[in-house]
Amino acid sequence: MANLQIKGMDDDLYAQLKSLAASENRSISQQVLFLLKLYLARKHQFQEARTPAQVLLELSGSWEDDRSAENIVKDLKSGRKNSRKLRKGF
Repeated sequence: MANLQIKGMDDDLYAQLKSLAASENRSISQQVLFLLKLYLARKHQFQEARTPAQVLLELSGSWEDDRSAENIVKDLKSGRKNSRKLRKGF
């Protein structure tokens, strides 16, 4: 069975790991193995997680139109209705 030595771990991280191991009735070594196995089992989920920007782009789709820009603007302007409601201001 392989052994692993971790160097350069700061004291705060070690204290958190020690506390977590104690709360789950594991040794520090057992807790590290548990966390590594858990991470590797979920690695696929982590890699496929989409960013909020990706989700938004998927929801928004794209606009496809065969008309020229000039024709689109012309159609938009022709669909507007004149209103006299704000001629005097707010």
